[in-house]
Amino acid sequence: MTKTKDKVYEAADSVKPYVERAMHDEQLRSEVLSAFAAAKDLYHELSGSKSATAAAAKAATDEDVHDKLRDAINDLRSAAERLQGRKPKGGGGRKKLLIAGLALGILYNPVTGAETRRWVTDLLSGGHHDETAPGGTPPTGSANGSP
Repeated sequence: MTKTKDKVYEAADSVKPYVERAMHDEQLRSEVLSAFAAAKDLYHELSGSKSATAAAAKAATDEDVHDKLRDAINDLRSAAERLQGRKPKGGGGRKKLLIAGLALGILYNPVTGAETRRWVTDLLSGGHHDETAPGGTPPTGSANGSP
């Protein structure tokens, strides 16, 4: 039968990585403080209402309250993921979407899109039959090695 002392040591060992992460991870602390500040602002904003009904109505309809609540939730979610040792989600998807949008905009631009697509295709396939860059300018070196 396991002694109480052994159970405490086992529990301490399982919590140790989380405590160490919480003590040394500056971004984790920053996210927790940010979430706390957003929640505190929300509390003060809603507690200033004359009644619980007015506070509930404001919480349900006010976009500023929704934004602050969303920020607090996102900060807490990110902090929880960092505490658990997982990479935080979010932001990366937006960046990928932005890059994909820019790439599509460049590739399907009515003015230069066809040339750009041809240049990228040649670049990826290793074909050198079209030696002009997307803007119609020749590349910086020629095939015979002279500038």
